[in-house]
Amino acid sequence: MGMHQYIQGLNNLETLRRAPGFFKYAEHSVAAHSFKVAEIAQLLGDIEEHAGNTVNWQRLYEKALNHDYTERFIGDIKTPVKYATPELREMLADVEDKMTENFIQDEIPEEYQAIYRRRLSEGKDDTLEGELLSISDKVDLLYEAFGEIEKGNPERVFVNIYTESLTVIASFDQRPSVKYFMKEILPDMLNEEFADRDMLTKLTRAIMKH
Repeated sequence: MGMHQYIQGLNNLETLRRAPGFFKYAEHSVAAHSFKVAEIAQLLGDIEEHAGNTVNWQRLYEKALNHDYTERFIGDIKTPVKYATPELREMLADVEDKMTENFIQDEIPEEYQAIYRRRLSEGKDDTLEGELLSISDKVDLLYEAFGEIEKGNPERVFVNIYTESLTVIASFDQRPSVKYFMKEILPDMLNEEFADRDMLTKLTRAIMKH
């Protein structure tokens, strides 16, 4: 028993495509998403520290880098399917948890199992680092959706993804990093030249009012 299967799983994440089943101008893999989320979390962590908050950087990086590793077992399931019913979401989470635990017991050396049980568990909790993971995950999803809208993708799902992502980000508006994102980063995004800019700007303002 060694770490070969864990490392091999990183290659699997390169072949898993995000938002499967929809036409996209730009494909994104789960591996690329995990890297981008880690970079975004790093930025948000810097902003939080600048505001006087203490960030556990090891915990933040572990959560960000590993948050979708378990998708190697069940893939990236369409969001409308994944959240169709609470029962289905719970069943999928249960399957993922059991497959992850089996993987840890079968492939991870015993002396490292507790570490990887922590790393591969659900990272979105009520700690500062868990909140930053939730925000970073949605910021990257927001940018993926924006990229498709900007290119004129006719799939309505990307407007829905943009709306849902920004709504979740806005729900953390007490965080200094979210305040910074809303004030300094989001306006620059919307200042890009693209056909649906007026529609997206109105949608963004409506979400931020709630």
